[in-house]
Amino acid sequence: MANNLIADRKLRDKQARRAQIIRAARRIAEREGWPNVTVRRLSDEISYSQPVLYSHFESREGVLAAVAIEGFRELGLALEKARKRVRCGGTIESVAAAYLGFAASSPALYEVMFSLSLNVPFGDAATPPELRFAFSQFMELFQGQSSKSEVLSELFWASLHGIAELTRTKRFPHSRQKERLRELVLLFHLSGDETPVVVKAR
Repeated sequence: MANNLIADRKLRDKQARRAQIIRAARRIAEREGWPNVTVRRLSDEISYSQPVLYSHFESREGVLAAVAIEGFRELGLALEKARKRVRCGGTIESVAAAYLGFAASSPALYEVMFSLSLNVPFGDAATPPELRFAFSQFMELFQGQSSKSEVLSELFWASLHGIAELTRTKRFPHSRQKERLRELVLLFHLSGDETPVVVKAR
C-alpha cells in the first residue's frame, strides 16, 4: 500500500512538472516567439535544471510537439462546444467561427500546431488521439450526409486553415473576415438532411 502511494505521488509530481514545462513553453512563445523557446530558456523560466527537463522531453522538439498536441485537444473541445450548442441549423457557421476564433486568440499556439516542422503524424495509425478528436468534429458536420464526408471534412478544414493562416500572417485583411466566413458557409451549405451542396462562386 505504501509503495503504491509513493508511486502515485511520483507519477502526479512527474505529470505536474511536465504540464509546467508545457505552460512555460506556451508563455515564452506568446511573449517572444517560438525561436526563443529553448531548453536553456525553459530551464531559467521554471527554475528546473536542464537534466530535469530532458527527463521529461528528449529534445526541444519534444516540448513543441507536446504543446501542439495540447493545442489540438483544446481546438477539438472548442469545436465540439460550438457544434453542440447549435440546436437547429447554423452548425457549420458555428464551428467555422469557433475555429477562426481559436486561431486568432492563440496565434503562437496555432503556429506550433501547423507551421513548425514537428514530427507529429497526421492521418495515419500513429496519429495522436487529440488530433483525431479535433478532426472528428469536422466529420460530425458531414457524417451521413454524403458518401464523401471525409473528403468534405478535409476540404472544410483546409479552407478554414487557409483563412486562419493568411489572416495570421496579414496576407488577408481582418476587416473582411465576417464576409469570408459567410461565403465559406455557403460553399459548404447543408440543406436539411440533403447531401451537402457546393455552391458555385458568384
